[in-house]
Amino acid sequence: MEVHKNMGLKMEMTQNTVLSQKMIQSAQILQMSSSELDTYIKELALENPMVDLEEPGMVSSQEDDWRRKLEWLSATDEQNRVYYSSDGFAQEKDAWNFSADEGEALADYLMSQLVGSTYTKEEMEVLNYMALCLDSKGYFSEDLQEISHRFAMPVDRVEELLSVLQGLEPAGAGARNLKECLILQLDRQKIYDRTVREIVENHLELLGKNQLNTIAKKLKIPVEEVGRAARVIKALNPKPGSGFSSREHLKYITPDVVIVRLGGYYEILLNEGTYPKMALNSYYLNLLKEDASRETRDYVQEKVRQAQWVMDCISQRSHTLMNVTKAIIDAQSRFFADGPDYLRPMKLENIAERLNVHESTVSRAVRDKYLQCSWGIFPLNYFFSKGIAVRRELSAVTQDAVKKHIREIIDQENKEKPLSDRLIAQALDDRGIHISRRTVAKYREQEGIKDAGGRKMFD
Repeated sequence: MEVHKNMGLKMEMTQNTVLSQKMIQSAQILQMSSSELDTYIKELALENPMVDLEEPGMVSSQEDDWRRKLEWLSATDEQNRVYYSSDGFAQEKDAWNFSADEGEALADYLMSQLVGSTYTKEEMEVLNYMALCLDSKGYFSEDLQEISHRFAMPVDRVEELLSVLQGLEPAGAGARNLKECLILQLDRQKIYDRTVREIVENHLELLGKNQLNTIAKKLKIPVEEVGRAARVIKALNPKPGSGFSSREHLKYITPDVVIVRLGGYYEILLNEGTYPKMALNSYYLNLLKEDASRETRDYVQEKVRQAQWVMDCISQRSHTLMNVTKAIIDAQSRFFADGPDYLRPMKLENIAERLNVHESTVSRAVRDKYLQCSWGIFPLNYFFSKGIAVRRELSAVTQDAVKKHIREIIDQENKEKPLSDRLIAQALDDRGIHISRRTVAKYREQEGIKDAGGRKMFD
């Protein structure tokens, strides 16, 4: 009897272990991004002969159906045209909206200006190498001695070729530091103002801190003259490479969910064409019907169960993603109707309660997934933000909304007497938003806004 009990206990423990592994796998698939799921399915197909992946032509047919539905919805609603036209994408300015066309690379643009030049093949190789070495700002930071050694070319000639690169458009590209970048631009524009040059050569740090009075004392000139020179310098471009694409940070975003407004409701479309569709291999299924050996039948059945479970998990992933998106639309209806300014505070637990699921399920469902609507492309976790306390008669606001209020207050201030963080906090308090001076400073810095001293303007 004792032996039978132990055997029963062992069988029960094994069953629980298998169930736990399946639940872990289901959770992992739920939180996968589209690219991760694509890789996972393809790797599974390599190790499991039961898995067939649809041919690209069949997948494109699925995508065509999806796109045709978008076109039909777009034709019925003027607002929807913004979602899918290339012009609409180009016009989006939201920080989360990514353009599919990142533009021409700086190195390519520079080298295109040398087409037809009389430089030797070796010199063109050095020029191309240096152009590719420029960072995202357009600066050159490589050691000329190393380039000289790499290409067996005298260092003096390498430096001359760098000057050639610096003589191309945009002005300032190829500079080795900020000072050289600005001087190259002043030379190009034939600006030889003594004060401007002196500040660029020796007082850029003070200018960055907006300490015009200190510069005036050092140069023994009126602060108004320093202010005039500062305006000339600030009109220059400290990052001449910023208008070009960067190979280091090139990133394409494909939305997992598309929201289309149709009359009085929203259509939710899951973009399931970003990963291959799975099917069971008919050849191995037929083996189960034939008089195959028990070993073969057991093997095929195990692989079928594995493939079917993954297919079920992917289907459940789509179902959960659809439900979470519906709940987000319901909770953030003002956002989808009127724009990002109307994003309201929301927590994961709010959506979990709506769907009667665990908070971790919602967290996994939104991880690394993107939503496209008329206001741009947003990561799904963008819609979850903490609220800031306000007056009792007002609703809580998000951090982004508070930052917008801070920008408005600063835009309206007297630039000759800019507001301190303490005064900004008081102005926010007048609007019913209660945050500390330190929080104001943190949000201001996150927005790239200088402190009162840095914003002060001199006539």
